Amino acid sequence: MAHRPLLMLDVDGPIAPFDRVLRPRGYRTHRVPSQTWRQRQLDKGVTDPKPLRVWLNPTHGPSLLALPYDLVWATAWRHEADEHLAPLLGLPKLPYVNWESMNHKDPDGLHWKTRQLVCWADQQPFAWVDDEIGPQDTEWIAANHPGRALTLKIDRRYGLRPEHFTQLTQWAEEIAR
Repeated sequence: MAHRPLLMLDVDGPIAPFDRVLRPRGYRTHRVPSQTWRQRQLDKGVTDPKPLRVWLNPTHGPSLLALPYDLVWATAWRHEADEHLAPLLGLPKLPYVNWESMNHKDPDGLHWKTRQLVCWADQQPFAWVDDEIGPQDTEWIAANHPGRALTLKIDRRYGLRPEHFTQLTQWAEEIAR
């Protein structure tokens, strides 16, 4: 029996757009009590941090579940994506990449997630959606991952859009042939 490809999901940008003034159409505002966010604010000297504001599109959960993939959180949110975001999106608990290190500088200029995602995928085909993927990441994955891979850079201002779901579906169907 063939395995379904993995869909590695970043949160900030693809799932929760940011870097704009107005909330994108179709998204709802949520206040999330992330402990990681709270600690970062305390570390910056904020004495009474407010919960993190995130914009989520309620159609994304069912749309992600309808894709022919095994979903994986590939985000700095790690377990907090399951705790805070999955219920708001109607997603079940998902596995997550528990990063060995985060936000480090890579000697080859790769995104800090790239090498760890390839290792985590363990030769399985995967698609990675993130707002910070660069051409060097795509090239490195193609040269160093024995399975098929798709990197899909998402505009952080708008998040996942219908054309991304179409592209992900088409790619999964293509590799299943």
